[in-house]
Amino acid sequence: MVDDTASRPAPALARAGVRPAKSRGQNFLTSAGVADRIVAAAELCETDSVVEIGPGLGILTEKVVAQPHRALTLVELDARLAVRLQERFADVGVVNADFLAIDFKALIDDSPVKVIGNLPFNVAAAILRKLCDNSRSISRMVLMFQREVAARIRATPGDDAYGALSVFTALYWKIEQHFIVAAGSFHPRPKVDAEVLAFAPHPVRSFADDDERDVLETVRASFSAPRKTIRNAIGHALGIDSPRAVRALERAAIDSGARAETLGVPDFLRLANALNIELDGGIVARDA
Repeated sequence: MVDDTASRPAPALARAGVRPAKSRGQNFLTSAGVADRIVAAAELCETDSVVEIGPGLGILTEKVVAQPHRALTLVELDARLAVRLQERFADVGVVNADFLAIDFKALIDDSPVKVIGNLPFNVAAAILRKLCDNSRSISRMVLMFQREVAARIRATPGDDAYGALSVFTALYWKIEQHFIVAAGSFHPRPKVDAEVLAFAPHPVRSFADDDERDVLETVRASFSAPRKTIRNAIGHALGIDSPRAVRALERAAIDSGARAETLGVPDFLRLANALNIELDGGIVARDA
């Protein structure tokens, strides 16, 4: 059966009884060519289990189904769309739930999995953080973001868009590919363009599992006051006086007058270790 979802999204949504909601960040991809590029970037093979976040009308789903893969699970928040997807793709697992509220490891029957999705613009950064938390269970991700958010994700030290999200992402992933998707490729048309990013996990993490929370807290503290020097930012965020903050920064070989947006991942790793020494291993405990 020929499906006209891509070329006629408005009637398809009407048949499902769905009106796109700005509060849910619902902008449905309509370009089959873009869908092809996203699925091609996932590099699927017959042994892959795939999780799709926010499949909506199924334009990406139909492309995955046509490619080699072992299993496909869809996570769709809208119950009406979930029903439609299950009817259309009988051999696909459909989970009607908020992705941010589910247990990711319970969602998959085997790991690592590949993750794709046209993410709702309003919660895309939060979804990425959850995927970072589960990076050991993921072999590759191809995700669509609002272009401004994508720029923050892939920014490097010194870029205007560089911030905590850039560092959080770089701790877990290498961005291997990215491309722009014009606003006219969606229904309803958003005010801004989108961008697709392909992520591959680092084969070996640059920090030990036991140090993960302290590293993340160090990054949060460092970017907590972007207009301040890193000395003042970590001092205020972690509740430590200036002399102790300076000692930690000196131990990490970081200029106390620098700002967080000039520092790279290795700097934050050294700073997390230095703060642990200065605070007797209490970074997270002091902020809890």
